Amino acid sequence: MTIKAGDRIPGATLYRMGANGPEPVETGDYFKGRKVVVFGLPGAYTPTCSAQHVPGYLKHADDFAAKGVDAIACVSVNDAFVMGAWGMDQDVGDKIDMLGDGSADFSRAAGLDQDLSGRGFGIRSKRYAMIVDDGVVQKIAVEEGGGLDVSAAEKILKAI
Repeated sequence: MTIKAGDRIPGATLYRMGANGPEPVETGDYFKGRKVVVFGLPGAYTPTCSAQHVPGYLKHADDFAAKGVDAIACVSVNDAFVMGAWGMDQDVGDKIDMLGDGSADFSRAAGLDQDLSGRGFGIRSKRYAMIVDDGVVQKIAVEEGGGLDVSAAEKILKAI
């Protein structure tokens, strides 16, 4: 079942690149006591993700902060090395936390996984965005199909 507004973020371990390699990020700790906008996508370096989804959140990072958002997190079923390199390629700096869900544990637990094996991708995340306040989902927008609409930064910014 897909996570919905009012649900608590599932416990899982994500990973981000640190100075000495991958560092675990426990969802319970990451979301505790703060407002976070999370957007998930099928894969690093893919066309829509690289050309629109990440750049939209990067462009509006200061607007989100002005509305009380403490962090923006990008989650993808890639490892921390790929997410770290992609973050550097996208020049996100400290504006977006690039979190790898390499085994899709978080995506599965949230019901946001999809099987793209027929296209050679394996298990991936659906494209989505959510507003999470102190670990509880306030709003979630999941894309139907392959486009970018309801989870775009501009739409989520208006929802806050």
